[in-house]
Amino acid sequence: MTNQNVVVSDGKSSMKVAVAMAMSNTSLFSQAVPKPPTWSAGRFVRRKAVKKLESQGGPHKINAWVDSMRASSPAKSPPSSPEHDSWMVTHPSAMDMFDEIARSSKGKKIVMFLDYDGTLSPIVQDPDRAFMSEDVHDFVKLKELYYAGSHGMDIEGPSNGNDDKSIVCQPASEFLPIINQVYNKLIQKTKFIEGAKVESNKFCLSVHFRCVDEKRWPELAEQVKQVLNDYPKLKMNYGRKVLEIKPTIKWDKGKALEFLLEALGFANSKDVLPIYIGDDRTDEDAFKVLRKRKQGFGILVSKLPKETSAAYTLQDPSEVKRFYNG
Repeated sequence: MTNQNVVVSDGKSSMKVAVAMAMSNTSLFSQAVPKPPTWSAGRFVRRKAVKKLESQGGPHKINAWVDSMRASSPAKSPPSSPEHDSWMVTHPSAMDMFDEIARSSKGKKIVMFLDYDGTLSPIVQDPDRAFMSEDVHDFVKLKELYYAGSHGMDIEGPSNGNDDKSIVCQPASEFLPIINQVYNKLIQKTKFIEGAKVESNKFCLSVHFRCVDEKRWPELAEQVKQVLNDYPKLKMNYGRKVLEIKPTIKWDKGKALEFLLEALGFANSKDVLPIYIGDDRTDEDAFKVLRKRKQGFGILVSKLPKETSAAYTLQDPSEVKRFYNG
């Protein structure tokens, strides 16, 4: 996931999605969102394999990295498989539940958090060409909104009611010189690997291998490893056809969500319903925060069964568009 933005409506801009999505404490969302299902052995083994491989060292570490790259970018499975059907029972479509959600929406202010790539914009081969549709673009131009990038490490919002934006939170600012150094080194190290793309998201970096021949993944992994060996204050995570490099601080999208609720004055409010829509592993931190708060819920954008703390699902950005249009 790149250029990952969290878009937050502050409730004052009562758009259609905010009105339709407000909900009260009914039996559907009373007190807490349903606990994530416990899957039987054999399901979602990819994620466990990734965690195991990430902890391995020694001479086979590059092979472990490549295996993790494959595991985090699984091949598509038939949408009507028994596994998918079972998953949809426990993670129903937000579209199918929309009327019930709307009926139970009275008396709540909505705080909407939206990821970008894969949620508002389809995943594309070139991350620079990930654009929002025209109506969504109009939606996020509202000056009342807060924006967050770099996995929630770069947050800006309204400045004392003025039109200008002001930075309100940059917990990883001290890492900026290191990030820039690593970015320049990765550009040089990967420029001979066709299809590789290094992207700077200010406080984190993304090494995309979506367009890299799988036979060259070990070479790419080796180049990235060589650079990171000199920077112990940075860590790497695996995404869908992307390696995410971030500072080793205790900050993620869940922390960003909590910060934004506090900034909006909703941290201790009982008449607020936070909704977070995202498609990536990094969005799980936000889903978990909402589940822990027993307030609001997460919606995972995915056509494939995944282990998730989200309560509902949407298939793709086009369904996200239909959902917020009501």
